[in-house]
Amino acid sequence: MAKSKKKHSLAPQKTKTSAKPGLYGFHAVREAWLNPARQVLALYATDQGLKSFETVIQDSQKCGLKRPAPSVIDKKEMDKILPPGAVHQGLALASSELPETDIQDLIVQGHNADKSVLVMLDQVTDPHNVGAIIRSACVFGLDGMVMQRKHAPLAEGVLAKTACGGVEHIAIAYETNLNRALETLKENGYFIYGLDERGEDMRNLSNLPDKIVLVLGAEGPGLRRLVKENCDSLLRLPTSGPISSLNVSNAAAVAFYAITNT
Repeated sequence: MAKSKKKHSLAPQKTKTSAKPGLYGFHAVREAWLNPARQVLALYATDQGLKSFETVIQDSQKCGLKRPAPSVIDKKEMDKILPPGAVHQGLALASSELPETDIQDLIVQGHNADKSVLVMLDQVTDPHNVGAIIRSACVFGLDGMVMQRKHAPLAEGVLAKTACGGVEHIAIAYETNLNRALETLKENGYFIYGLDERGEDMRNLSNLPDKIVLVLGAEGPGLRRLVKENCDSLLRLPTSGPISSLNVSNAAAVAFYAITNT
Protein backbone atom coordinates (compact mmCIF):
# COMPACT_ATOMS: atom_id res chain seq x y z
CA MET A 1 0.00 0.00 0.00
CA ALA A 2 1.42 3.38 -1.01
CA LYS A 3 2.24 5.79 1.77
CA SER A 4 0.23 8.99 1.82
CA LYS A 5 2.16 12.17 1.15
CA LYS A 6 2.64 14.54 4.05
CA LYS A 7 0.22 17.41 3.66
CA HIS A 8 1.39 20.97 4.04
CA SER A 9 -0.25 22.96 6.81
CA LEU A 10 -1.68 25.45 4.29
CA ALA A 11 -2.61 22.82 1.70
CA PRO A 12 -0.51 23.96 -1.30
CA GLN A 13 -2.31 23.99 -4.60
CA LYS A 14 -1.12 23.22 -8.13
CA THR A 15 -2.54 26.42 -9.60
CA LYS A 16 -1.92 28.86 -12.40
CA THR A 17 -0.20 32.14 -11.59
CA SER A 18 -2.71 35.00 -11.48
CA ALA A 19 -1.39 37.75 -9.20
CA LYS A 20 1.93 39.09 -10.51
CA PRO A 21 4.79 38.64 -8.00
CA GLY A 22 6.93 41.66 -7.16
CA LEU A 23 9.19 40.02 -4.58
CA TYR A 24 11.41 36.98 -4.92
CA GLY A 25 14.22 35.26 -3.07
CA PHE A 26 14.07 33.66 0.38
CA HIS A 27 14.91 36.64 2.58
CA ALA A 28 12.78 39.20 0.75
CA VAL A 29 9.79 36.84 0.65
CA ARG A 30 10.19 35.74 4.26
CA GLU A 31 10.26 39.26 5.69
CA ALA A 32 7.27 40.34 3.60
CA TRP A 33 5.33 37.19 4.52
CA LEU A 34 5.91 37.92 8.22
CA ASN A 35 5.15 41.65 7.94
CA PRO A 36 1.61 42.34 9.23
CA ALA A 37 1.57 45.58 7.21
CA ARG A 38 1.61 43.51 4.00
CA GLN A 39 -1.48 42.00 2.44
CA VAL A 40 -0.21 38.86 0.73
CA LEU A 41 -2.05 37.96 -2.47
CA ALA A 42 -0.12 34.85 -3.51
CA LEU A 43 2.95 32.81 -2.65
CA TYR A 44 4.48 30.90 -5.57
CA ALA A 45 6.95 28.17 -4.72
CA THR A 46 8.73 25.27 -6.31
CA ASP A 47 8.69 22.01 -4.35
CA GLN A 48 12.17 22.73 -3.02
CA GLY A 49 11.36 26.37 -2.31
CA LEU A 50 8.27 25.40 -0.33
CA LYS A 51 10.29 22.93 1.72
CA SER A 52 12.71 25.70 2.71
CA PHE A 53 9.76 27.93 3.64
CA GLU A 54 7.96 25.52 5.98
CA THR A 55 9.26 27.08 9.19
CA VAL A 56 8.36 30.59 8.01
CA ILE A 57 4.78 29.51 7.30
CA GLN A 58 4.56 27.96 10.75
CA ASP A 59 5.87 31.19 12.32
CA SER A 60 3.23 33.25 10.51
CA GLN A 61 0.49 30.92 11.74
CA LYS A 62 1.70 31.28 15.33
CA CYS A 63 1.44 35.07 14.90
CA GLY A 64 -2.10 34.76 13.57
CA LEU A 65 -1.28 36.27 10.19
CA LYS A 66 -3.82 35.65 7.46
CA ARG A 67 -1.94 34.22 4.51
CA PRO A 68 -3.06 32.35 1.35
CA ALA A 69 -2.19 28.74 0.64
CA PRO A 70 1.05 28.44 -1.38
CA SER A 71 0.75 27.79 -5.12
CA VAL A 72 3.24 25.13 -6.21
CA ILE A 73 4.74 25.67 -9.67
CA ASP A 74 7.75 24.23 -11.44
CA LYS A 75 11.00 26.11 -12.05
CA LYS A 76 10.19 26.83 -15.69
CA GLU A 77 6.93 28.52 -14.72
CA MET A 78 8.73 30.46 -11.95
CA ASP A 79 11.34 31.70 -14.41
CA LYS A 80 8.56 32.73 -16.79
CA ILE A 81 6.68 34.95 -14.30
CA LEU A 82 9.82 36.73 -13.02
CA PRO A 83 12.32 39.07 -14.74
CA PRO A 84 15.05 37.34 -16.76
CA GLY A 85 17.93 36.22 -14.56
CA ALA A 86 16.04 36.67 -11.27
CA VAL A 87 17.67 34.64 -8.49
CA HIS A 88 14.43 33.50 -6.89
CA GLN A 89 15.51 30.46 -4.82
CA GLY A 90 12.18 28.86 -5.66
CA LEU A 91 10.05 31.56 -4.00
CA ALA A 92 8.07 34.54 -5.28
CA LEU A 93 5.42 36.69 -3.62
CA ALA A 94 2.59 38.90 -4.85
CA SER A 95 1.48 41.40 -2.23
CA SER A 96 0.17 44.87 -1.56
CA GLU A 97 2.61 47.77 -1.42
CA LEU A 98 3.90 48.93 1.94
CA PRO A 99 2.10 51.89 3.56
CA GLU A 100 3.48 55.16 2.17
CA THR A 101 5.78 57.21 4.41
CA ASP A 102 6.61 60.91 4.21
CA ILE A 103 9.13 63.17 5.87
CA GLN A 104 6.73 64.14 8.66
CA ASP A 105 6.38 60.50 9.66
CA LEU A 106 10.15 60.26 10.10
CA ILE A 107 10.21 63.50 12.09
CA VAL A 108 7.45 62.29 14.45
CA GLN A 109 9.33 59.03 14.87
CA GLY A 110 12.49 60.98 15.73
CA HIS A 111 10.67 63.08 18.34
CA ASN A 112 9.94 59.91 20.29
CA ALA A 113 13.54 58.66 20.29
CA ASP A 114 16.67 59.75 22.16
CA LYS A 115 18.70 59.50 18.96
CA SER A 116 17.72 59.42 15.30
CA VAL A 117 19.86 58.75 12.24
CA LEU A 118 18.41 59.04 8.72
CA VAL A 119 20.00 58.60 5.31
CA MET A 120 19.09 60.62 2.23
CA LEU A 121 19.96 59.47 -1.29
CA ASP A 122 20.56 62.23 -3.83
CA GLN A 123 20.01 60.69 -7.28
CA VAL A 124 21.21 57.24 -6.27
CA THR A 125 18.92 55.23 -8.53
CA ASP A 126 20.58 51.88 -9.25
CA PRO A 127 18.38 49.27 -7.52
CA HIS A 128 21.38 47.13 -6.53
CA ASN A 129 23.00 50.09 -4.77
CA VAL A 130 19.77 51.25 -3.15
CA GLY A 131 19.00 47.72 -1.98
CA ALA A 132 22.47 47.30 -0.49
CA ILE A 133 22.18 50.67 1.29
CA ILE A 134 18.81 49.65 2.75
CA ARG A 135 20.34 46.43 4.01
CA SER A 136 23.21 48.31 5.68
CA ALA A 137 20.80 50.87 7.14
CA CYS A 138 18.85 48.02 8.68
CA VAL A 139 22.01 46.33 10.02
CA PHE A 140 23.28 49.50 11.70
CA GLY A 141 19.92 50.55 13.12
CA LEU A 142 19.13 53.65 11.06
CA ASP A 143 15.63 55.02 11.49
CA GLY A 144 14.66 55.81 7.93
CA MET A 145 15.60 56.81 4.40
CA VAL A 146 14.64 59.75 2.21
CA MET A 147 14.68 59.52 -1.59
CA GLN A 148 13.56 61.79 -4.40
CA ARG A 149 10.29 60.49 -5.80
CA LYS A 150 11.39 61.14 -9.39
CA HIS A 151 13.41 58.25 -10.83
CA ALA A 152 13.39 56.33 -7.51
CA PRO A 153 13.51 52.56 -8.09
CA LEU A 154 10.54 50.55 -6.84
CA ALA A 155 11.02 48.76 -3.51
CA GLU A 156 10.59 45.34 -5.09
CA GLY A 157 12.34 42.99 -7.49
CA VAL A 158 16.13 43.21 -7.52
CA LEU A 159 16.14 46.08 -5.00
CA ALA A 160 14.19 44.05 -2.43
CA LYS A 161 16.27 40.95 -3.18
CA THR A 162 19.51 42.89 -2.62
CA ALA A 163 18.11 44.44 0.58
CA CYS A 164 17.53 40.91 1.97
CA GLY A 165 14.21 41.87 3.53
CA GLY A 166 15.36 45.30 4.72
CA VAL A 167 12.53 47.07 2.86
CA GLU A 168 10.16 45.68 5.49
CA HIS A 169 12.11 47.32 8.33
CA ILE A 170 13.36 50.69 7.04
CA ALA A 171 10.78 53.43 6.46
CA ILE A 172 11.39 55.12 3.10
CA ALA A 173 10.01 58.63 2.52
CA TYR A 174 9.71 59.66 -1.13
CA GLU A 175 9.91 63.46 -1.47
CA THR A 176 9.48 65.66 -4.54
CA ASN A 177 12.13 68.20 -3.48
CA LEU A 178 15.12 67.03 -1.46
CA ASN A 179 16.28 70.55 -0.60
CA ARG A 180 12.89 71.37 0.87
CA ALA A 181 13.02 68.11 2.78
CA LEU A 182 16.44 69.02 4.19
CA GLU A 183 15.17 72.41 5.31
CA THR A 184 12.22 70.76 7.06
CA LEU A 185 14.52 68.30 8.79
CA LYS A 186 16.83 71.10 9.96
CA GLU A 187 13.83 73.03 11.32
CA ASN A 188 13.06 69.95 13.38
CA GLY A 189 16.50 69.62 14.95
CA TYR A 190 18.38 67.43 12.49
CA PHE A 191 22.03 68.12 11.67
CA ILE A 192 22.87 67.39 8.03
CA TYR A 193 26.11 65.68 7.05
CA GLY A 194 26.95 65.25 3.37
CA LEU A 195 29.42 62.60 2.26
CA ASP A 196 31.94 64.31 -0.04
CA GLU A 197 35.59 63.72 -0.89
CA ARG A 198 36.40 67.31 0.11
CA GLY A 199 34.83 66.99 3.54
CA GLU A 200 36.29 66.55 7.01
CA ASP A 201 37.90 63.22 7.87
CA MET A 202 35.26 61.04 9.56
CA ARG A 203 37.91 59.89 12.06
CA ASN A 204 37.70 63.33 13.63
CA LEU A 205 34.04 62.98 14.54
CA SER A 206 33.12 63.39 18.20
CA ASN A 207 30.13 64.58 20.25
CA LEU A 208 27.70 63.94 17.45
CA PRO A 209 24.24 65.56 17.50
CA ASP A 210 21.33 63.40 18.63
CA LYS A 211 19.55 63.82 15.30
CA ILE A 212 21.52 63.26 12.11
CA VAL A 213 20.85 63.01 8.39
CA LEU A 214 23.62 61.55 6.23
CA VAL A 215 23.28 62.53 2.55
CA LEU A 216 24.84 60.34 -0.14
CA GLY A 217 25.22 61.32 -3.78
CA ALA A 218 25.36 59.27 -6.94
CA GLU A 219 28.65 57.69 -7.97
CA GLY A 220 30.61 60.05 -10.18
CA PRO A 221 28.60 63.29 -9.88
CA GLY A 222 28.33 63.08 -6.09
CA LEU A 223 26.05 65.51 -4.28
CA ARG A 224 24.29 68.10 -6.40
CA ARG A 225 25.33 71.70 -5.71
CA LEU A 226 22.17 72.87 -3.92
CA VAL A 227 21.96 69.71 -1.85
CA LYS A 228 25.60 70.11 -0.84
CA GLU A 229 25.00 73.75 0.11
CA ASN A 230 22.10 72.66 2.28
CA CYS A 231 24.35 70.37 4.34
CA ASP A 232 25.62 71.67 7.68
CA SER A 233 28.93 69.84 7.31
CA LEU A 234 30.71 67.63 4.77
CA LEU A 235 32.47 64.38 5.70
CA ARG A 236 34.82 62.10 3.82
CA LEU A 237 35.96 58.55 4.35
CA PRO A 238 39.70 58.27 4.98
CA THR A 239 41.46 56.23 2.29
CA SER A 240 45.07 55.14 1.89
CA GLY A 241 45.10 52.49 -0.85
CA PRO A 242 45.81 52.77 -4.57
CA ILE A 243 42.07 53.15 -5.28
CA SER A 244 40.69 56.24 -3.59
CA SER A 245 36.94 55.71 -3.80
CA LEU A 246 34.28 53.16 -2.87
CA ASN A 247 31.05 52.09 -4.49
CA VAL A 248 28.28 54.23 -2.95
CA SER A 249 26.71 51.28 -1.15
CA ASN A 250 30.04 50.27 0.38
CA ALA A 251 30.74 53.88 1.36
CA ALA A 252 27.30 54.02 2.98
CA ALA A 253 28.01 50.94 5.10
CA VAL A 254 31.33 52.37 6.35
CA ALA A 255 29.75 55.75 7.10
CA PHE A 256 26.79 54.16 8.92
CA TYR A 257 29.18 52.21 11.11
CA ALA A 258 31.25 55.31 11.90
CA ILE A 259 28.26 57.45 12.79
CA THR A 260 26.43 54.86 14.88
CA ASN A 261 29.58 53.91 16.80
CA THR A 262 30.96 57.38 17.56
